[in-house]
Amino acid sequence: MDRFRRIVKLVAFGLIVAAVADQLRRDPEVRTWEGTVAGIVPYDFRMPTLERARSRWWNTDDDRLFVPQVFGVGWTVNLARLARLVGLA
Repeated sequence: MDRFRRIVKLVAFGLIVAAVADQLRRDPEVRTWEGTVAGIVPYDFRMPTLERARSRWWNTDDDRLFVPQVFGVGWTVNLARLARLVGLA
């Protein structure tokens, strides 16, 4: 189990490095600090806002269960979609 954790941490670190490197390769005027690594894994390093947090954690208009993180690399759960799936909303 310890080996698995180490691998997961290494992969996570690699994704963060790849995302930051992607932005630093761009000209400063066109850096957005959001995008995807390898066109698959989303990242967002912009300062989090309450509106963005709400749109990711509780978005009744989005049918996706897994949405991009509010800050960082990867996905988070859209709790509104989860509530609909289990019949709570």
